[in-house]
Amino acid sequence: MSEKVKEIATEDFQRAKAVAQDAVRSGAYLYPLKGIAYFSTHRSLWKPLISKLAPTVTLGLGVTTFMFAFTYLPQAAVLTVFNGPLAALTTILLVLSESSTIFSVLSKNFLIDDALIDTFDGTLVSRNMTGVVSEGRQIRPGGDPISKLGKIMKRPFAKFTPKAIIRYFLYLPLNFIPVVGTVLFVILQGRKFGPNAHARYFQLKQMSSRQKEEFIEKRKAAYTSFGIPAVLLELVPVVGILFAFTNTVGAALWAADLEQHNTTAPALREQAKKAE
Repeated sequence: MSEKVKEIATEDFQRAKAVAQDAVRSGAYLYPLKGIAYFSTHRSLWKPLISKLAPTVTLGLGVTTFMFAFTYLPQAAVLTVFNGPLAALTTILLVLSESSTIFSVLSKNFLIDDALIDTFDGTLVSRNMTGVVSEGRQIRPGGDPISKLGKIMKRPFAKFTPKAIIRYFLYLPLNFIPVVGTVLFVILQGRKFGPNAHARYFQLKQMSSRQKEEFIEKRKAAYTSFGIPAVLLELVPVVGILFAFTNTVGAALWAADLEQHNTTAPALREQAKKAE
């Protein structure tokens, strides 16, 4: 029995190690940071955020304040039983996560849906991916990347579904486990966040459900490594709205790099054949 346990533990460790290595090799975890840098140096990409800034900041402040005022103490009392002195910290993370989820549901469904699409498309246009964007919307001549964006012909960003909300609350009890549980909670949230960040890309590429699933499966580790820092950034109270836009920019930069790789790789293979 002990040998069997060791064998299973070794297999699981090797599998986890392989996933971690894939995540590191992909470099996808850097794209949320690249999104911050790119967004800060491309002022034209600020337009969608600025147009929605006042109502979204007000909403973020309201949701976060309400959650801390009415849910922090009851949840801290419960978590103290499981986490002891760490309960103060884990409860803060829990309330921030809950506030972020509620804010995401409300803002992405009613306030910033179009603005995030414009930010994603504008980033692709700034990376000379106009041909990809034209599959989902009209493109105007001249101007900066945002000014070039015309009428949207396809709307890819799925609304926050009941299934996603149910899954979120199923994961909440993980926070009862000190430190490790909170880490697992963020990882599970990040695993779902990653593919969702490329919803617009899948739409523009006209991928079928099967193609999308295969695409995600091949990059499962990469999407998780992108989602974890992105989730953590959006957990920051109030300014999480800013990171929602920079994460969108990061996701678009990643999509542009994938496109560039897909178009240059065949060309390089063709050159290699000619050289032979």
